[in-house]
Amino acid sequence: MPPRARRAPVWSNGELLDLIAVWGEEAVQSQLRSSRRNFDTFGQISRAMIERGHDRDAMQCRIKVKELRSAYRKAREANNHSGAPPKTCRFYKELDAILGVDPTTLPSTTVDTGEEEE
Repeated sequence: MPPRARRAPVWSNGELLDLIAVWGEEAVQSQLRSSRRNFDTFGQISRAMIERGHDRDAMQCRIKVKELRSAYRKAREANNHSGAPPKTCRFYKELDAILGVDPTTLPSTTVDTGEEEE
């Protein structure tokens, strides 16, 4: 039987809050928006995590950011359905500060109201 892949330790609340804080910095957000190939940016996030006392590599940070983004989007989409009870996810408020202004979640079309500006 092949050996099992070793899993990374579970992220603590403190680690997650630090990851969200680093990920939410404007410089980091700018780098992530400017390039699709952003592994170097996750390397910077990993170094910032190490400076804060957490031992996480770039791949672990990238995967956790993707998981957090997915959980936030699922909760947000569920809340957009009328009549549905409100849903939330862990750290929703903190994630909303980062992803709530994400241009990929905003509608790209404008609505013509028929009124002219003076």
